[in-house]
Formats: sequence, structure tokens, C-alpha cells
Amino acid sequence: MESVTENTSVRVLCPKLVLHKNEPGFQWLIGSPFFPPLTIVSTLRCIHTVSSSSDYLKESEDLRTLLPKGFDVIGALVIGNSESEKNARMAIDAARRLRKLLFDENREMIGAVADINNTGNIQFFVSVSENSTSLELVTSVVYEDHPEKYVWEKGCLLRCELPIKFPVYFPLNNPSDAEKMYLRATEAVVAKFKDPQVVYMAETLSKASAEVPQPVIIRGAELDFHTSLSNIKLLGKDAQDSDSKFLPCARLCLKSKFDSPVFPVENADTIQVSVLLNSSEKSLNSTAPVAEYIPALEETRLLVVNFKLEVLCYASKEIPVMYAVSKLIIPGLVDQLNSMKNAILPNLLTEHCQLCPYHFNPPGVLHPITVIYELSYGETEMKQVEIRKSLHLRLGLPSDRPLLRIANALDLSTTEDSARSGPIRKGSALLKDVHIGIPTSGVQGGVVSLIQGSYEYYHYLQDGFNDSGWGCAYRSLQTIISWFRLQHYTFIDVPSHREIQQSLVEIGDKDPSFIGSREWIGAIELSFVLDKLLGVSCKVINVTSGAELPERCRELALHFENQGTPIMIGGGVLAYTLLGVDYNEASGDCAFLILDPHYTGNDDLKKIVNGGWCGWKKAVDSKGRSFFLHDKFYNLLCPQRPNMV
Repeated sequence: MESVTENTSVRVLCPKLVLHKNEPGFQWLIGSPFFPPLTIVSTLRCIHTVSSSSDYLKESEDLRTLLPKGFDVIGALVIGNSESEKNARMAIDAARRLRKLLFDENREMIGAVADINNTGNIQFFVSVSENSTSLELVTSVVYEDHPEKYVWEKGCLLRCELPIKFPVYFPLNNPSDAEKMYLRATEAVVAKFKDPQVVYMAETLSKASAEVPQPVIIRGAELDFHTSLSNIKLLGKDAQDSDSKFLPCARLCLKSKFDSPVFPVENADTIQVSVLLNSSEKSLNSTAPVAEYIPALEETRLLVVNFKLEVLCYASKEIPVMYAVSKLIIPGLVDQLNSMKNAILPNLLTEHCQLCPYHFNPPGVLHPITVIYELSYGETEMKQVEIRKSLHLRLGLPSDRPLLRIANALDLSTTEDSARSGPIRKGSALLKDVHIGIPTSGVQGGVVSLIQGSYEYYHYLQDGFNDSGWGCAYRSLQTIISWFRLQHYTFIDVPSHREIQQSLVEIGDKDPSFIGSREWIGAIELSFVLDKLLGVSCKVINVTSGAELPERCRELALHFENQGTPIMIGGGVLAYTLLGVDYNEASGDCAFLILDPHYTGNDDLKKIVNGGWCGWKKAVDSKGRSFFLHDKFYNLLCPQRPNMV
């Protein structure tokens, strides 16, 4: 094991190391056996406590489900004061206690102490081994500029999906035996994972490339469960070996492109691992199937238990496939099966649990996480909401964004091309995010604040409906609702003009004759509809003329930074959708990113951008002209994110 030297550095990959400032408790520091020993990939808050101390058993159960194999606990961070070394030792002791419940291997551990006075200063200490009596202060800390590239150039994902259905028979007059039979059946499944007759087939998940590598077959008898990950010899992609089990994972990886510093997990090299049972092996003798009949001696009930296992693991591309299966995939399957087994056991005979694993990659977390949801509960039911709240707390996620709802789960079962194409709402052929790639605003030294998330572009004459001259505010509202839909705050369809009018009649704002009319609506009506259909509240900003709008740029920039929702600007009988601002606070120069619903052509992105239907509008251009009229009163409708997870 390596010892700490003067040249030792802590490398920090995660963009945010301190999740909750000035709050007691630990944050677990997460690393990987495939990275240099003191590399921090992510951090997770400790959320389970007993009598003001950590509940290590519950923490280990949560992290065993949440963390993909290939990542592990390498230390802890605590908010502390001047007694840094004392706090660091406390953090390291806590991390070692947790690690003992999760992993067998002893390793050097990091104790990080963040300044309680909020200065941003963090000190790192290292304990070389469990028996070490001293801590070493590490003064060299490297913050990685392109952490996604660092993670996914070195490694790949392994995915294994395995549905399991097994019968449990138990005497009708002795239902307590059902638990024994159930536990015995799950133990048999765990043993079967390591059976010599089991075959694991590893293949490239993406079929988009013309040169798909041949699958690698690993037989149960070839598995190695004894060699630790730290002692496995890593191989280059071009390593040659006549024995396929020693081929590196890199042989099944296609060349991922890292043109952008932001690299979505869906684009990572992914290896699919399938579990097969080779019961006949290579027998030359033909045999007939044999069915064994064992009659029940008393009245018996049949209980069928279903498991849907789906594990994700992270591995170095240089690790042999055989070790990836032995040390990552199989332990992952066992842990997930045991987690589901324990969740089902208390209500084995009374409830039919529908447990299903989902994988997420929330913003700020460099690796996927896995969550097991109970599908018999709706996503809005309090039990599911509380589960998501605790996950948001652990991951340091905002409490007003539904980042861990099922609709945001990763889809790794598609081809590379479909994964790269991004999410497209079913049944919708509308253009999305048309502002991406447009020319800059021309504001010198300005700070750009933009909409956060995706939207669809609604404009005049869409859907074969002629609303030219009166429907611009309706179209802006449709764009806003599409934003809430694509961010998974709602699953309702984007309403038509008639449905918008119907909503206003139902709340008593309009007379029944309003339905089917060509009457214009403004910011107040839009706020009523958003409240009725989505439960979304809005802030309305009133300005007396277009000349006053630049004075609101700082306020609008804060809206896009904190809320990130599209804004409707209404003036007279005209309405626009505002997607961002570019503002130089020193000079006062500013520009507004306008999405214009008055466009009447077909959905040709080039035509829309070149025609100025989506682009930056200067408050005052080089010829002294203003996009917003000085003699018009404007209302700005700023939708607020609902406080929901």
C-alpha cells in the first residue's frame, strides 16, 4: 500500500465539495479503486443518525444501493473550527466504520475539514492505514478542470438486467414457513450467480457502429472472487491473449468523443452483461428432460415473487472483463437482490411489492446513482415524495426540481445515436431549444443569464390553427407549459387555445362566450392558467415603457439564475417569450434573448434563426433603435418553480 509522501496530492473532481454549509454531520467522500488513491469523485451527505451520532448500518444499506460498484467510500468531510486535526481524525474514524460495513479492503482515508466560518477553506488530512496513529496534512490539492472527461475517458459502464421469478410453496396452516422458504429461495439464487454452469456474456451495448466487437463469454468456472481490485493487473486496449477472459473491457468499448467538457453519462461506453445458464454444457450424449415430482403432504399455497434486477457498475477500460464480472457485476446483483428481499420480507404475504431500480445522473454528480422505487405507490404520494426528499438532501440537490422522478431516469438500453439525440416528447415534432447555437448578442463584457432546461417553440399557425394577429400570448403560454412538461413538473398535454379559454371560464375570469373567440389575453390571464393547470405561481413585473426594461435587467438575470423559467413579455397586443438576458452592469448595456411567437412559417430552424425570430435584441442598437417601444406599457410574467421533488 502506498504511503503519503511530500508529493502526494488530493485530486478533487466533484464541482461542489461542501453540500450544506454550517450544518453538523458528515459528508462521505467517494472515490474509485480505478483512480489514484486520493481522488474525490463525489460527496454524499450522512442523513441517518441515532442519538446525534451516525447510524452506520442504515448508511451502509443506503449506499450499497445508491453507489454503483466501482465507486467506494474513501473518507469523510466535516464542518469544523480551528481544531482541524481533531475533526479530521473524527471524520476518518467515521469513514472507516462505514467502510467496514461496505468493503473488505483497508486503505488510506481522507479526513477533510471545511472552515465553519464560511471562508471556503478546506484542509485535507490522510490516514495511511487503520493502525496508523498519525495524520498527514496534504497541502497539494488539484481541482480538475474537466472532471467528466477524466471519469469517462478512463472508464466505462457495465449494465446487467436480470428479471427473476421464483415460486415459494408453504403450508396453508403454517404461514410463518413462507418466510423461511422465501429466504431459502433467495439464497439459492445468490448461489446460482457463482455456479460453474452459469455463463456471462459481455457485449457492446451500442449497435450504431459498423465495427461492433465480438461478445466475450465468461463461464462460471472461470470467475475469480478472491483477487482484490487493487491487485488486478490492468491491461491496454490492444492487449492480446488467447484466453478471452483476460481481454480488457476496452476491447468492447467504442471510441467515445470528448469534444465538449460536458459529457452526459448516456454517451459513455457501455457494456451489456447477460446472464445465461448452460445446464447441458458440452455433453455429447443426448438426454431427455427430467421432471421431478414431489407431492405436498398438506394443503399448500403458492406465492410467486418477482424481482427485476438492473445494476450499473463503473470499471476501468483496462480491467479484464472476467474481473469486471467477478468483482463488480455479481456483487452488484447480490446486493440489489438482498436489498429488494429485505424490502419485501415484512409484508411478504399481505402486499405485492413492485420494486424497480432506476438510474439517474443528477446535475453536479459525476457518476450514475441507483434508486429502487416501489411502483405500487404513485410518484406524488407522500411515501415516494419523502424518499425523494431524503435523496435530494443526501446528494445536495435543490428542493424545487424533480430531478429524481422516473421520467428523468437514464435510458441506457437505446443505441448510441438515439441516446445522443436527446429527449423528445412522444407525439411531438416541434422544434426544441432553438436558441442554442445562435450568434452572440454583441454586448461587450456582458454576463449572459439563460433559461435552464428545454422547451418547445410554439408560434402562429401551428397545428393547422390560424391564430395570426391575436394568438401570440397563447403561443407564449404553450412554450412556457412545454418547459414545465419537459422538466417533468407536470405530465399534462400542452393545452390548445380552446382549452386555455376553457380554463379561464372555469375559474370565473371569463364569460362562457369567451370560448372559441379570438380575444387577446395577457400576463394576468396567463398567471391564472398556470396556477389552475400546473399549480405554478407567477411574479408579474410592470414597466411603464420599453425604455424602462434595461433597468430591470439585473432582476431578470436573477430570475434566470434562480428560477430558470421562460418569461412572457406582453405589451399592447403583442407578446414575446424571453429566454435570457446579456447584461453589463458597469456600462448598463444589455440585450434580450427573444423567442418570437409571431412567426408563421414552417419549422425550419435555419429560417427561424436567420429571420431573427429567435435571437438577441439590443435595448438600443447601433442606429439608436429600440426593440421595445417607449410608449408601450409592458408586463413581464415570471413563472416560479414549484417547491417539489
